[in-house]
Amino acid sequence: MRQIASRRIELVAGLFAVALIAAACGSGTTSDDAASQVSSTAPAVSESAAATSEDATTDTAVETTPEAEPAAVKVTGERDVEVTLDGPIAVKYASATDAQKDALGAPLTGDHNAGTRESGVVFQQFQGGVIIAKNNDSGTPAYLITSGKIRDAWNTERAPDGTPSLAGKNGSPGPLGVPTSDVTNDDALQEVSFEHGTVTENTQTGEVTVTVNGKVVPSGLK
Repeated sequence: MRQIASRRIELVAGLFAVALIAAACGSGTTSDDAASQVSSTAPAVSESAAATSEDATTDTAVETTPEAEPAAVKVTGERDVEVTLDGPIAVKYASATDAQKDALGAPLTGDHNAGTRESGVVFQQFQGGVIIAKNNDSGTPAYLITSGKIRDAWNTERAPDGTPSLAGKNGSPGPLGVPTSDVTNDDALQEVSFEHGTVTENTQTGEVTVTVNGKVVPSGLK
């Protein structure tokens, strides 16, 4: 009897040990599976968040369109003839101040008063000045010069070194070249810069100084 009881106790103890081992193994498997699930779903959540972020960025992006240049500007010229300005000339005239437009006056008509030179320079003469640009390409700046001693000095025929010469050239084909600024004012001094020099007028004394390639040359004015 004692042997039978002892065997029963050993059998029960053995079954209890097996149950404990099975429970421990089941608990470890469940933990690994949970970690695997978390690991596999984490990238999906990240990708979804990134897509949401990209969508939000796209939705809030604002497209900007460059301001269009005026295609043409119509101005009443001399003898009430309508003159059409285009390209850089139109842009410059449209942005000119009222004072500048008053100084320019009406545009002059005729092929010799407007057009394109062999060099590509475009220009429009007015009663009181000129608007001129290096070429007619979009975005090329145009400059405005009103009548006065600066314009007269620029229009004086000059040799290549800038000295006045009846056999020379004037204006943009001359040694000064095309203007690179409007008239600037510094107290009594007015100045226009050109590709190859400057013309300055002292409005108090009337003195005009012409510089070509860094060298002061006679103004050629009387």
